[in-house]
Amino acid sequence: MVPFGGYAMPVQYQTGILSEHLHTRRSAGLFDVSHMGQVRLIGDGAIAAVERLVPGDIQALKPGRVRYTMLTNDQGGIIDDLMVARREKELALVVNAGTKDNDIAHIAAHLPAGVELIYEQQRALLALQGPLAAAVLERHIPGIAKVAFMTETAAKLAGIEITLTRSGYTGEDGFELSVPASRADEVARLLLAASEVLPIGLGARDSLRLEAGLCLYGHDIDETTTPIEAGLIWTISKRRRAEGGFPGDAVIQKQIAQGPGRHRVGIQPEGRAPAREGVEIQIGGQTIGKITSGGFGPSADRPVAMGYVDAAKAITGTAIDLIVRGKPMPARIVAMPFVPHSYFKNI
Repeated sequence: MVPFGGYAMPVQYQTGILSEHLHTRRSAGLFDVSHMGQVRLIGDGAIAAVERLVPGDIQALKPGRVRYTMLTNDQGGIIDDLMVARREKELALVVNAGTKDNDIAHIAAHLPAGVELIYEQQRALLALQGPLAAAVLERHIPGIAKVAFMTETAAKLAGIEITLTRSGYTGEDGFELSVPASRADEVARLLLAASEVLPIGLGARDSLRLEAGLCLYGHDIDETTTPIEAGLIWTISKRRRAEGGFPGDAVIQKQIAQGPGRHRVGIQPEGRAPAREGVEIQIGGQTIGKITSGGFGPSADRPVAMGYVDAAKAITGTAIDLIVRGKPMPARIVAMPFVPHSYFKNI
């Protein structure tokens, strides 16, 4: 157990990080992510209020659909990244653990009269991830396997009212389950009773998301990083780019038009030694950037990393040096993800 985001979190369970990682890729893993913040916004002005804080197209969301977006500051930096689900009469948000208090205060301070913010402190969040996740849930919730990717739905699991979103943070198919905190242990034990499911800790959660090329807030993205630098331009619709109306829109629109000064890139070290966060990236002795996440990818069976480099050098295939303990280690800039995504394809 280690401290993380103000909580005690399991790094691993019985089988270890490598085993847990590979099990999630081939079967199904259960993550307790109840440290994340769950928020509801109720009121007719909720959509407009959120659009004044994020560059995502919340207006275009249909009831039951979910969108990944970011809270931005006046410089275009990322205050946090979050998920937004539209319900019939409200929005449901999931924000990061370490930033949730600031996020909630930030959002609340910008809400108009008539929009209420409810912090769901009495709800837990579980993530069932992996290629067999849908088959496991189908036994308890018939029809759930047909739910579309990035869709939210309400259901009953063993008589317990829950909300499910077909999404996750591993690059695999899977679901995130919002459940009453008082019933979380019951739901977790029910899912873990399936032969396909093992509990998965923070260590494998990190290696899974790194292989999938997904950002970790506070490392790969933060208030000094814009969505364009981070390669997240796909989260900003044509309408939002044209209209703006969110913090930092002028900076972000300029970067869209002219390109940013740096880019987040995938990095492939040569050999078997991983390069960790903070390692300098050089070409010919000149520093061009720094690694923000790095480690060993069990599914890729090699070291993997990501970081930011000067835009002119951010070309796939470029040879670079990683300065590890004062010595240059050869590597190359590569495309991400390191392991192909296996999200559910709607038929």
